[in-house]
Parts: sequence; C-alpha cells; structure tokens
Amino acid sequence: MIRNIKIPHFILYFILSTFYMESILRLSVTGSLLASGSILSLIFSIPFSIVLYMLCSFFKEKTNHVLCYITLGLSAFIFSSQLLYYKTFKTFYTLYSAANAGQIFELWRDIIASIAKNLVWIILLISSVLLRKKLPSIKRPDRRYRIFLACCILLFHLTGLAFIYAGGRGQYSAYDLYFESSYPVLSVKKLGLITSMRLDVQRLFLGQSPALAERPRNPQPAPPKAADDPKEKKIEYNIMDIDFSQLISAEKNETVKGMHQYFQQVEPTSKNEYTGKYKGYNLILITAESFSPYAVRRDVTPTLYKLVNEGYNFTNFYTPIWGVSTSDGEYVAYTSLLPKTGVWSFYKSGKISMPFVLGNQLKSLGYKTLAYHNNTYTYYRRDVSYPNMGYAYKGLGNGLEVEKTWPESDLEMMEKTIPEYIAKEPFHIYYMTVSGHMRYSFAGNAMALKNKKYVRDLPYSEPCKAYIACQIELDRAVEYLLNKLEEAGIADRTLIALSSDHYPYGLEINELEELAGHPIEKNFELFKNNFILYTKGMEPLVIDRPCSSLDILPTLSNLMGLEYDSRLLMGRDIFSDSEPLVVFNNKSFITDKGFYNAESRVFIQKQGAKVDEDYIKATSETVNAKFFYSSRILETNYYKYVSK
Repeated sequence: MIRNIKIPHFILYFILSTFYMESILRLSVTGSLLASGSILSLIFSIPFSIVLYMLCSFFKEKTNHVLCYITLGLSAFIFSSQLLYYKTFKTFYTLYSAANAGQIFELWRDIIASIAKNLVWIILLISSVLLRKKLPSIKRPDRRYRIFLACCILLFHLTGLAFIYAGGRGQYSAYDLYFESSYPVLSVKKLGLITSMRLDVQRLFLGQSPALAERPRNPQPAPPKAADDPKEKKIEYNIMDIDFSQLISAEKNETVKGMHQYFQQVEPTSKNEYTGKYKGYNLILITAESFSPYAVRRDVTPTLYKLVNEGYNFTNFYTPIWGVSTSDGEYVAYTSLLPKTGVWSFYKSGKISMPFVLGNQLKSLGYKTLAYHNNTYTYYRRDVSYPNMGYAYKGLGNGLEVEKTWPESDLEMMEKTIPEYIAKEPFHIYYMTVSGHMRYSFAGNAMALKNKKYVRDLPYSEPCKAYIACQIELDRAVEYLLNKLEEAGIADRTLIALSSDHYPYGLEINELEELAGHPIEKNFELFKNNFILYTKGMEPLVIDRPCSSLDILPTLSNLMGLEYDSRLLMGRDIFSDSEPLVVFNNKSFITDKGFYNAESRVFIQKQGAKVDEDYIKATSETVNAKFFYSSRILETNYYKYVSK
C-alpha cells in the first residue's frame, strides 16, 4: 500500500504549475496558447515535474515543504529570466551564457526597465508558486512508490519521443530540433523551455555539434580551360598552396580528414579587378553598436550619410542577428565563420589559430594593429579574443580612459586614441563602439540626452528620437576621425569599413516601423543594413548583389591584396563572380534568385528567376554545411592543420 495518499495530488500540482509556466512563456513569445508545441510541452513537463517531486521527498516533512517552495520558485525565476532575455535579445540564453552572466549586471538599468515593461508576464509566472497559501506536506514515499514514479518518468519520456518520431523529420521539425539542429527560439516553441534547456545541457557537456545529414553538392570546379586566344587572361583564384590530397592521406583523425575532404571541393572565389586595389592602405574597421539605415540621415548624421553615398554603397547588405548578439556579430564579420550555438564563439576563438583575420594578416606585414572598446574591456572576454586576432587592445579598465557614463562616448574614444597611431603608418585599427547601445530613452541613456537637442523636432516617438540621438554620437566620432586623417594628410590612403553588430533590437518592432515608414518584413527586411566602405577620393559605386557581414573579411582581404584561401571562409568576396548567398541564424537564405524562409519552407522567387526543388535543397545543404564546418573549425583548431 502507498503510505501517503496526498502524493498524487501534489505531483498533479507540480505538473500543472510547470505546464502553466510553459504556456505563459509561449503566450508571451508567440501570442498564442495553442501552438504546435503545446502537447509536447505538456508531455515533457510530466517527467520533469515528477523528478522535482522526488527531489523534494528525501527529507523530513518540514524540509521537504521548504524545498517545494524553493524548486517552484527557482523554476519561476528561470522562466522569468528567459522571458526577459528573449524580450531584450530576441533569443533565449544558454547554460554557457548563464554561467558567464556576471557581466550582464553592468546593464542593470536595462534589466530594471525590462522588468517594469514585462511585469505582468513576470507576475503571471510567479503566481504558479503563490496560488496556494499552503502547499501540501510531503512524506517520504516507500521504495515501491519510488520505483513506480521512475517507471512513470520513463513512460512519459518515451511517449514524448514517440510523438517526436511520429512527426515529420524535415528541417526544424520537432525531430530535427530534438536530435540534430540547435535553434533555441524554435526549440522553445516546439518542444518547450524545459526540454530545450535539457538539450542545451546535454550538448554542452557532450560536445555535440550541428548535424550534417548529407554532404553538400558543391563539387570542386574544373581547372580553367586553356583560352583559344593566347592573350586572354588566365583565371586566378584566392587560394593558398595547400596540398589537401597529401593532408588527407597523412591524417589519422577522421574528423579532421573529413574537413580536408570538404574544403578540398569547395569552390574558391576568383581574383578580379578589385583585387589589391587598396593594397598598402591603412585600414580602420568599426563595429558600430546597433547601427542601422535609420541612423543615416542627411539632416542629423551628415557624416554617415556622406560615407554611405560617396563610398561603395551596398544596397542589398544584411546584418543577421545571432545567438550572442554583439559578440557573435563581431565574430561573423571579422572571421567569416558562423557562430556555434550554445557558446561564445568569439571567446572560444581566442584559444585557437586564426591566421586569416585582418589583425593577424596585417600585423605580419608590419602594420601597427590596435583595438579599442569604450566599455568594460573584459565584456564578452574581448581581453582574450582581441589579442588572439593580432591586436594590442585597450578598453575601459585596461588603458582607455574615457568618462564612465552609460553608454560611453564614441567621440571621446576617438579623441583619446587617434594620437596613438595617426603618425605610425601603416596601421590597422579596430573599434567596437558603444554609444548606440539601448535603452533608448532620454532618462536612462547619456548619449541620447547629450544629443537630445538635435532630434527634438523630428516627427518620432521618444524611443525613436533617443535612438537617433545615440547614433549622432557615432556620427560625430566618424567626423572627428575623418578630420584627423585629413589633417595628417593620409585620408586618401586610409580605408574605413563600418558595419553593425546587429539591428537595433532595443526598439520594438512598431518603433522600427515608425522609423522605416512602413511595415517591416521580419524574416529578411528586419536585418537589412548598411556596410560602409570609404576612402577619400574613391569613385562612388552602387553594389546591389545580396551580401552580408559574413562577406566582410574575404572582401577586405581581396581589396587589400592579402594572401588568403577563400575555400576556408564561409563568406565570399562581394566583388567576385561567385553566386551570392546570405545566411541567417534560422538557416533561411537569400541568393540572386530569391528568398527562402527555412521556418515556413517557402521560397519567394525574384522576378524572372526560375527555381526548382533541387536548387532549394542544394542551397539548403550548402547552408547546413557552413554551420557544420564553422563549428568544426572552432572545435578542432582546424586552421593550424592548413597554415603550417
């Protein structure tokens, strides 16, 4: 006989509380309670709830009673923190990010504002703990009942797996998200937060990578045929002298051998009329916090407007958002690799060979290479990643002394740092700015308040005005930089490249639409951005081919005439004749033939383009391979095998 008849009643309470929190989170994220993942969420909530009950049943009644409140309270805290994280960063945090969360408290103002904004949701989540004034007492169950509960855990877990196996197995199906792909936003929607976090823990500790079902159909190009006309120029490729066949035959590690085989057959990009056009130039790279086309205005940001319209104007450029927003945005742009889900890829790259990044490339050619960030120098462990990229690095706390406001001034950073390199050519400088950081309010943002007078008469709401006011500080910083280059007589031999880490997600979608003046398509248009490439005296050029931040490194490497192997990067030189491919975090893509939404599995063809299922499948396989091999490069320190 079971000694405690209240046990089933209490387990039911635990199950309902857990599923209730899953439902509130789903409602806040999707706007619907009846999403496709609700059933799976309920099924997987049952074994989780039984496990929690068992954890609360090992001690005396009073201790068990306290543990019940602690476990339910902790669950409510996790759900609430994930909700706040999603509302702020448009994704869910991983265990890896949570373990490195100490730095997030530097954003305490934003955290408080987010809590206030989402207070109703948070109250609904914690109400599951407070619904009863007194939880039932829990006595320690006997051995037979524990065996029974263990069987229930196994039964409901297998039931959940049966539902997963019974469904489809296409990309982003429940099966794919459970066993192969790691995409937290969809995983939470289709499997539930509890299951998604459990899978995250498994993948982190077991070292799992994205799966690759098939080898992409991307054959090695045949060597150029001898031209009939002997005067015809021979095609040259941006490749290095790497004997993959020899590497394959000598390699014993099967993972590395498979990577040699893959990269051997990747199509390289050809050299072109832009190859080496800016060879020997100084190079200034800027990652501008939350920069977007809405920050480019002739009236209040004339310098940014000038650079966009008088330089190389990329009218079809995208800055996708990734799992670790700013850090992943930097990583993609300046390594031409896709980030691995669940970790800080840029930080991880600080411990491996990175021979193709611009800092290391130009440093080897005798350039002075410096990096600056006008916020805490250890944030996202830039103190590890930047030096490994070849830079002597200064940030707030290790040599860069700017006034500590929130956010800090980009203009002041320029004023303090330019004297350190302006007379020491050739130089390559990297800036990570912070003035454009959310929260966009005149009450909580020092840069917005500083430049408030310039946006006072703009026909927008306060958050939109505050956003533009923040970007005015970037505009003033770039203006100061241009003036100093001009004074030093080197403006015409210094190339400036500026891109964003991500779109300004600190603004709500309706506020972005207010700035855009029309409804924004959320899978592609939301991420459309400017990439500034400018030097004094250059002939303006409009480039309308689809391209993205993944293409920045190979494009700059080609323009500066650097030796690199285009097969080993995931982006491509924008000026090459290679087929354009823009890759998004959810594995959607854009080519010159149209737009493919991986979540809805719909391809929207451009006018005049003809696309069949084979094309979509082949391109999807290429996208999957880019994610897969990017992770493998990070995990295996692959570049050390090919750059000896």
